[in-house]
Amino acid sequence: MNLVIVESPTKAKTITRFLGRGFKVESSFGHIRDLPKSTLGIDVEKNFEPKYIIPTRSRKAVNALKKLAGKAEKIILATDEDREGEAIAWHLISALDLEDKPEDKIERIVFHEITEKAIKEALKNPRGLDLKLVDAQQARRILDRLVGYKLSPFLWKKFYRGLSAGRVQSVAVRLIAEREREIENFKPEEYWTVFADLEKPSSKETFTASLFKKNGETLTKFAIKNQEEADRIIKELNKKEWIVENVDKKAVSRNPLPPFTTSTLQQDAFRRLGFSAKQTMMIAQQLYEGIELGEGSIGLITYMRTDSLNLSEDSLKSAAEFIRSEFGDQYALPSPRRFKTKSKGAQEAHEAIRPANPSIKPEDIKNFLDRRQFRLYDLIWKRFIATQMPPALFDATSIDIKVWDFIFRATGQIQRFDGFLKAYPIKFSEVSLPELSPKDKVNLLKLNPLQHFTEPPARYTEASLIKTLEKNGIGRPSTYAPTISTIQERRYVERFEKRLKPTEIGLLVNDMLVEHFPEIVDIQFTAKMEEELDEIAAGNIEWQPVIKDFYEPFAKNLAIKYESVEKKEMTETTDKVCEKCGKPMIIKHGRFGRFMACSGFPECKTAKPLPPISLNIKCPKCHEGEIVERNTRRGKPFYGCSLYPKCDFATWLKPTGDMCPECSLPLVYAKNGIKCSSKTCDFIAKDISQKNETTQNA
Repeated sequence: MNLVIVESPTKAKTITRFLGRGFKVESSFGHIRDLPKSTLGIDVEKNFEPKYIIPTRSRKAVNALKKLAGKAEKIILATDEDREGEAIAWHLISALDLEDKPEDKIERIVFHEITEKAIKEALKNPRGLDLKLVDAQQARRILDRLVGYKLSPFLWKKFYRGLSAGRVQSVAVRLIAEREREIENFKPEEYWTVFADLEKPSSKETFTASLFKKNGETLTKFAIKNQEEADRIIKELNKKEWIVENVDKKAVSRNPLPPFTTSTLQQDAFRRLGFSAKQTMMIAQQLYEGIELGEGSIGLITYMRTDSLNLSEDSLKSAAEFIRSEFGDQYALPSPRRFKTKSKGAQEAHEAIRPANPSIKPEDIKNFLDRRQFRLYDLIWKRFIATQMPPALFDATSIDIKVWDFIFRATGQIQRFDGFLKAYPIKFSEVSLPELSPKDKVNLLKLNPLQHFTEPPARYTEASLIKTLEKNGIGRPSTYAPTISTIQERRYVERFEKRLKPTEIGLLVNDMLVEHFPEIVDIQFTAKMEEELDEIAAGNIEWQPVIKDFYEPFAKNLAIKYESVEKKEMTETTDKVCEKCGKPMIIKHGRFGRFMACSGFPECKTAKPLPPISLNIKCPKCHEGEIVERNTRRGKPFYGCSLYPKCDFATWLKPTGDMCPECSLPLVYAKNGIKCSSKTCDFIAKDISQKNETTQNA
C-alpha cells in the first residue's frame, strides 16, 4: 500500500477518486507541528534554533498516520506546492519518525490542480523535499514569532494587555493610520470647469464639450480658481462664433486583463462580489480542493496562493478549443496570449489562478455550487477565458471647437467589436458624436460653469490595501488575507462603510511603534526582509544570518525602550459613580474596546459597557426616547431608539432630526444628499439649505 498524505480531508477525498486500490490517501488536518503557544520556542543563544512541538489537537492525526506509515511500502507527501506546503511535508517527516526511512521510500509530489491528469502526472514525476523552501518558511515563522512574542509584552506594559504587534500587520496598520491623518489634515481646494452644450445645426444633434485650451495652452486642473474667473470666461464667450477646428478619429483597442493571481483575485472579488479577502481565500480553497459534481469530487480551479501569471500549454490549448466552439473563430486568437509576471518574488513554475478545465462552464455546474462558490468560480472562469480572446475594438473621436481664444473638446467612443468583453464584461459608456468636419459651425445652446472641490484621499478598502501591500513588496500571496483579518480582530482597524478606519488604540499603538521601533513599521525595511526570504527560498543565502541581523539590534533597542518609554495613561474620568461602592466610574480600554469600570478596582470589580452615543434627536416613532448610535455584532454602525426593546425604531442611515416634507417620516443623510428614510418616498434634498427650506415650508 502507498500512503499519500495531504493537508485536508476534502483534498484527500478528491484525490482518492483518481487513484487505484494500491493507494490510501489521508489528511494531516493542517499543520502537525508548530512553535509552542506558551513560550517563545526559539533558542536565540543557539543560532535561533526552533523548538517545535506537536499540539494536542494534532496528536490523534499524527498517531493514526504513524500506524499507516509503518505499514506503507511508500509514503508520498502531496501537500501544497508553496513554501507552507513544503514546510508541512518537512514537519510530517519529523513527526512521523520518517528520517531513517530509505530515500526511495519517501516521495514528494506537487501539482497545480486536483484533476486526474494532474495527479497521475505528479506521481510519475516525484521529487525530493526542497529544503530551501522549508528554510524560507521557517525563517518567516521565526521572524514573526520574535516580533510578536517580544514586542507584544512591551505594548501590554505601556498600554494594556491583549495588544499585539506583527512584522507585516504593523506596517498595514501604519498605512491605514497615515491615510487617516492625511484625511484629517486635508484642506479642500476650489476649482471650476466649464462645459458647453452644443448643437449641429443641420441635424439638431446635441453634444457636450469641455473647456480644454486658452491661447494655445492646455488648461490645468486649477486654471479656473473661482466663480469670478468662470463667469468672466462665460461673458467673453457669449455671442461668439463656434467653429470646428479639428476632428480626430482613430481605432482604439482594449486588451484583456491578465489571469488572476492571489492579490488580484482578492481585489476583484471585493470590488465585484463584495467578498472580504478572508472569504475569497476560503471559497477559493473549496473550489481548489474539490466540489462534488454528481459523479464524484473534482478540483475546479488551480492552486489559489500564487503570484505567477504563467499558464500551462494544456490550458491554453483547451481555452482556444472552447472559445472556437462556444463563440466562433472570430473570437479565437491565432496564437496563445502569454503574460509576463512582474512580481519580484514570483515563481514561474507556479501557475496563475484559472479553471482546471475551461470546458466546465459555470452555468453547467451551478446546481452543485452554493451561491458564493458559483460567483467566485464564474469570476475566475470568465477572467481566464477572456485572456485568450482578441482585444475589444472602439472607434474613438475627438472634436476641437474654437471660440475666440478658447478651444473646447468633445470626446466620443463607440464599440466596434466586443472581443474579450463577450466573456468578461467591463462597464464603459458609449458616447456618440455628430458627423462634423473642420470649419463647420455649431450652435451654442448653453454654457455650464461647474464648481468643484478637491477631495481627500479615500480610506483603504481591503482591495486597495492589498494592492498597496503588493506594490510595496509587503507580504506574499499567503499573508494578505490573514494580515487584514488580524488587524481587525485586534481592533486596531474597523470597517466603516466598507472601508478600513483606524481605531483610537490603533492610532496610539502605531504612533508608539513609529517613534520607538521605526524599522518594524518601515515599508522599505519590511520589503527588504521579504526579498531576503525570497533569496533564502532561491538558495542564495542562509536563513540564520538573516534572523541574526534583524534580531540583535531589535533586542538591544527593545531593552532600552522598556526603561525609557513611559506607560500611556489610558483612563478617562466620568461624572458617573459606581452603584456598588460609590467611587467614581472611569473609562478604560480593553482588548474589546472602551468600557466603563469602577476606579476602586481591584477591590470593586464593577464594569459595564459604555452607553451609546446620543444624537440629541427625539425618536420619530415613540417620541419618548432619543436616537443613539449603536453597532451590530460585526461592528456595523446603525441608529436606533434609546428605549429599545420597548421601541424598535432603527435605520442604517444617520437621521438629520427633521421630517420629510412629503411623507413626514425621518430625513436621513445619504451619499447623494439628504433623503427620506422611507423606501417608497423619493424625496431628496441636495443640500442642507434645501432641506431646511422644505422642512419650514411643510
